[in-house]
Amino acid sequence: MPADQIRLYDDVAFLTGLQPARNYLNLESLNRAADYIKAELAKLRGTVTEQAFEADGRRYRNIIASFGPPDAARIVIGAHYDVCGDQPGADDNASAVAGLLETARLLHQHQLPLHYRVDFVAYPNEEPPFFGTEHMGSAVHAQSLYAAGVPVRAMLCYEMIGYFSNKPGSQHFPNEALAARYPSVGNFIIVVGKTGQEKFTEYIQHHMQAHADNLDVQQISLPESMPLARLSDHRNYWTYGYDAVMINDTSFLRNPNYHEPSDTIDTLDFARMAQVVNGVFGAVLAL
Repeated sequence: MPADQIRLYDDVAFLTGLQPARNYLNLESLNRAADYIKAELAKLRGTVTEQAFEADGRRYRNIIASFGPPDAARIVIGAHYDVCGDQPGADDNASAVAGLLETARLLHQHQLPLHYRVDFVAYPNEEPPFFGTEHMGSAVHAQSLYAAGVPVRAMLCYEMIGYFSNKPGSQHFPNEALAARYPSVGNFIIVVGKTGQEKFTEYIQHHMQAHADNLDVQQISLPESMPLARLSDHRNYWTYGYDAVMINDTSFLRNPNYHEPSDTIDTLDFARMAQVVNGVFGAVLAL
């Protein structure tokens, strides 16, 4: 049972259709997004909980769905559901939330015995003004795991998985060294890890590639201090020494609609998105 493109589309359509935009100030829309995610996860055979917290006097919610042995070490799969400013956020980050939900559905459908507890976590506050602060939903979640002494096997962060291009030169790079190493056509997905966890990053890339059919899956390990390495929620799990990677279509290095009103559902490639999800699901099972 591979990932379903129609379900992915429906998830993105709901999230991008919310008005006003689901940013940190528009709590009604942000809560409608959280309620939708919670309702979709509640259809599955997991345990769904909320982790509420406050930032600047406002109440925000992490939505968590757990599968497998409750006391086992964790595999965390995360994605943020907020947007930056007044834009629909189809790629950033409705595509990732759709990927998270579809991965949970595949886990539910296959009903395989799990050795680890798999937690699917949807976060608010990844975008400015909270990015890089303790008020990111992922920072709250990662800190709570560390404080409770929870062993974490791995964290996989979905971040922008829907924009692809077959146009020559559509993939851009911050320097010539990377340009010489990676394809110049933006039709691949990349697993971003950090220096010191290369084997883990390569492991995820290898098992994603084995399950992603015709989609090219690349990988890179960057110094943790490098800004490109820390562009999403995985950064907060690195803080506590957990192995974590970001699954990404390279964001603004490819997608001209990044943080723009033009980041709309019609710009996404749902066939390739489905392959990304199949790859991540395969990597989770390998873990």
